[in-house]
Amino acid sequence: MSKSSTQLMLRFKSGDEASFAALYEAHQRTVLNIVYRYLGSQAEAEDLAQEVFLRVYRSRERYSPQARFTTWLYRITANLCLNYQRDQKRHAQEALFLQTAGGDERERDELADPGAPEPGREVADREIEAAVVRAIAELPENQRMAVILNRYEELSYKEIAVAMDSTEKAVKSLLHRSRLALKERLERYLGEEDLQP
Repeated sequence: MSKSSTQLMLRFKSGDEASFAALYEAHQRTVLNIVYRYLGSQAEAEDLAQEVFLRVYRSRERYSPQARFTTWLYRITANLCLNYQRDQKRHAQEALFLQTAGGDERERDELADPGAPEPGREVADREIEAAVVRAIAELPENQRMAVILNRYEELSYKEIAVAMDSTEKAVKSLLHRSRLALKERLERYLGEEDLQP
């Protein structure tokens, strides 16, 4: 996908508007999911995801395939999320990501489990999922973005470093600190074996 996405972006840079539409179709769901996981609001996520693609559109002349297209796209997404969150600091109570697992299923379809177990287990699983979502939302901005890119998008440390305009060492440190914070916040949900180093 990334190689063809890079080729699509280069064609778009050369004036092929249809290539932009293909890029949008290929990546809009991923971008929306990242932004939604970061912000926790479907409406804000949709707006910001659109802004990501506006930035891609406006940046076509400056695009240079030094890294994979997706890495470049993640960098735009991460920067917009981090900047948006910083701009919203004065409204922190409204902007916090406190959407629980029992919320609107349309907003959380990428996390839904179609083969759900017995009802009691499902309730417990939802409680744990809600606690994880809240714990991630309470992380500092950079840690939260690093966790989302690592856990949900499965990016390597190197890819996260590029996306966040950082170093691999800094990303490792961010993820280490976030794991410690998450472990502390989720301790009551973890079994004995999960608490071992």
